[in-house]
Amino acid sequence: MARAKKINRSRPERAIQILDAAAELMGELGYDGVSARDIAEHAGVNKALVFYYWGSKPELFEKVLERYYHAHRDALARAFDTPGSTTERVHRVLDAYLDFIEEHRIYPRLVQQQLSGGGPHREMVRKNLAPFFHWLTELLSEIAPSSGPLAARHFYMSISGMVTSYFTVAPVLAEQWGSDPMSPAALAERREHLHWLADTLLSGLQQQTAGEEE
Repeated sequence: MARAKKINRSRPERAIQILDAAAELMGELGYDGVSARDIAEHAGVNKALVFYYWGSKPELFEKVLERYYHAHRDALARAFDTPGSTTERVHRVLDAYLDFIEEHRIYPRLVQQQLSGGGPHREMVRKNLAPFFHWLTELLSEIAPSSGPLAARHFYMSISGMVTSYFTVAPVLAEQWGSDPMSPAALAERREHLHWLADTLLSGLQQQTAGEEE
């Protein structure tokens, strides 16, 4: 097997240009729906440069996901590390998550494509979801049971789904809504709704825990 070509850093602006083009196209069309030629044309470069900088299409896609997850992990880590009450910290995590996805709207689709289609990078997705799961589990450890329907793992799924699903489904609902679900006003409204949901969930969890202790 040929050794993967090392990334050439002599013209990093071209490399990033190709990376951005790959992320955009793969987010819209899926990994299998995009060729190296498509990426090169979208980036406005020669096809040979795709391989020159990134080695192969699988390596390029791996770098697309890797870049996303590094930024994703850093954004959420800062939110979790800031002290405060459980409710305040959950609000900060939601805000950090929403801010990140608003800025990187194509990435939820890339991840879902890998999971639903049995893509080759499922292990990378699993590995990079683990920190968020552990952080949230630790945050809720004093009020959430370790198992059952109120366990922290369900809150992890709920919070993750409430944020990411909006950005995959809402863009096609403009006709039903009578307005643009991705407008700044709609996104602000969505944020307020998620804060209310988080407060409701946490309040119910705390009441349940207090009732069991009596």
